[in-house]
Amino acid sequence: MSSQRIRYLRTADSVQLAWAEAGTGPVVVKGPNWLTHLEYEWESPVWRHWMQFFSRHFRFIRYDERGCGMTDWDVADISPERQLTDLSDVIAAADIREPFTLLGISQGGAPCVRYAVEHPERVARLILYGAYAQGWARRSDPAAAHEYDSITALMRAGWGRNNPVFRQVFTSRFVPDATDEQIAWFNNLCLKTASAANAAALFSSRSGIDVVDLLGRVRAPTLVLHAREDAAVPLSQGHFLASRLPNAQFVELDSRNHILLEHEPAWGRFCEAVLDFTGVAASADGEDAAFGALSAREREVLYLITEGLGNAEIADRLTISDKTVRNHVSNVFDKLGVWSRAQAIVFARDRGFAGAKSRST
Repeated sequence: MSSQRIRYLRTADSVQLAWAEAGTGPVVVKGPNWLTHLEYEWESPVWRHWMQFFSRHFRFIRYDERGCGMTDWDVADISPERQLTDLSDVIAAADIREPFTLLGISQGGAPCVRYAVEHPERVARLILYGAYAQGWARRSDPAAAHEYDSITALMRAGWGRNNPVFRQVFTSRFVPDATDEQIAWFNNLCLKTASAANAAALFSSRSGIDVVDLLGRVRAPTLVLHAREDAAVPLSQGHFLASRLPNAQFVELDSRNHILLEHEPAWGRFCEAVLDFTGVAASADGEDAAFGALSAREREVLYLITEGLGNAEIADRLTISDKTVRNHVSNVFDKLGVWSRAQAIVFARDRGFAGAKSRST
């Protein structure tokens, strides 16, 4: 598993926001989902396999939303508008130059939809897992709304107590098939990521999510995945998203868990669907999937870099201008997440780069 790099940025309203990146290759930016902690979840038995998968195949960027994790807890504004601004700030801080994939898990789907509508030129594709367009207060389901209001009240009353039973009411909805170790870890995550007041405020804020009117304006190809027996977000919400998004495909996963666990077949199906959708499945010859982002010409340029050629020599070999070579080299560095020719050579050597597979004109 590659190492992650955690950084901070300061928002316009003076919130210190923590974000992290790991891996190389095509960029995937994850929107904010419930109770994250950049450091704690990196080695967790609940989220670790998610981190491993995405950082192995992509340059994976994520952050702790305001009010939880390693981001400032003392915040006044947790509105949808501010969440969208935070997502935009992280994308800007990461200096992403090419169109990228947005990953929206659960409530993280809503800000990702908003960003895709406002910046269609930036978003190459959208992946929504366990996501929803309507919070429980918007679903015309009084029984469900009453249930969620009761959970919110319970969180305010018992979240910070030593007895984990209060938090386990919430945990059991997210990972009903978890092991004792995984349940204990998720209960601890709750305490490490947010105060009782913040947890209740963040949970309650989800109730008013409503991006229904925006769905028809999303232009990016979208993959919608949803667990069949998800107790936290009903399958009907996944069906609704897929039916309203103009360019969506839907994958139903055989699971009860809102957070897919590593041991279950549904996790393997999720990984297959994501790799197929993004087109970065690892090649049969063992070459790292990161090289799948390179064009045929960029592969040629990288191959010649590994042969020790300078820009002028590459231009002469490929019969193109020096400026064009510089542009290709810059693109190669961006896509692989390296900053120098030496790093590019080491990356290619260590990741099984197969060379220039095809010649372009």
